[in-house]
Amino acid sequence: AYMGALISLIQGDPGAADFVFVDFKNATPGTEEEKLVYENVATVLSKAPTVLESLESYKGCEDLIKKAIQEPSPETMDSAWDALLPNIDKLKDYYDYSIEIEEVFPNLLSTLCKNDPHQTISQLQGLTKQLAETFDFVLRFDDMKMVNPGIQNDFSFYRRSRNQRKINKADVASNIQEEVTNRMSLFYAYPTPMMNSLKETIVKFLTKDEMQGRSLQQNVTTTLAFIANICQRMVEKKMVEDYEIFCLRCMTASIILYDNIDTKGAFHKRTPIFIKKCLTTLRQKGDEVECLLNALRFTTTHLQDEETPGNIKQLLQNNPIGIIKRNSWKY
Repeated sequence: AYMGALISLIQGDPGAADFVFVDFKNATPGTEEEKLVYENVATVLSKAPTVLESLESYKGCEDLIKKAIQEPSPETMDSAWDALLPNIDKLKDYYDYSIEIEEVFPNLLSTLCKNDPHQTISQLQGLTKQLAETFDFVLRFDDMKMVNPGIQNDFSFYRRSRNQRKINKADVASNIQEEVTNRMSLFYAYPTPMMNSLKETIVKFLTKDEMQGRSLQQNVTTTLAFIANICQRMVEKKMVEDYEIFCLRCMTASIILYDNIDTKGAFHKRTPIFIKKCLTTLRQKGDEVECLLNALRFTTTHLQDEETPGNIKQLLQNNPIGIIKRNSWKY
């Protein structure tokens, strides 16, 4: 079925020479080098479903916090504090997981980007699949975090109360070091903490060695553009119907990261990304992908540039921030 779809895709599309089918469901590593990187990344990615499940069931301590603020007493403060601690442990787990991703991601990216990206993506499909799985996790995590104000409220109250309890010599009963709390605070201050963490990881990775960085940066942006275009075509040609939303997340994350890394961004007339096609594909999917359109509206940096054509801006206008449907996370 895939071969037939590929043949019809190539016959009917003049730009198909620049297309590679990526088997995001079944790809496995081929070479020994790929296998080594793949296994390290797989260990980290295997924890992603547990993190998402935990975040989806996260319930903030809003009522107890409100009571502690409106009727301050040792009892109300202690009640809020005791309820907060398990939640703060969860937030620490999510933050720790972002660091695990930070640690394996540069190796994944450098293996995919050290040679011609078009060939590499075709040859190293196991790692390309893992890149897509990382993007999928990042967007799903940030999506859930954005619609749960309890996370930011809990953490803000925790920091204030922790300092107050120290002053009052009350038991803090939290094992989290002050320095870690400060880093967590910076992490959760961003509306999309995982995407911001990934972006900073790539920037750090690219600036580590400037001489290597110039050609490497070109390869990284080429890879991101190529993956965005591949995902768009696979969705448009109905080659991924059972995991379409996964491909759309991968496409969206690639555009966001490209726009944040490339000096001209992703939206100008000469962008290598088929940006109009990508946005049109998303707009055709309706409410289910409103969260992805919002991600493009609010986490890119070049959308409002003068160089961005009016029709591209128009494609990302009209809809206000919608309520994100829970089923948009499933695929």
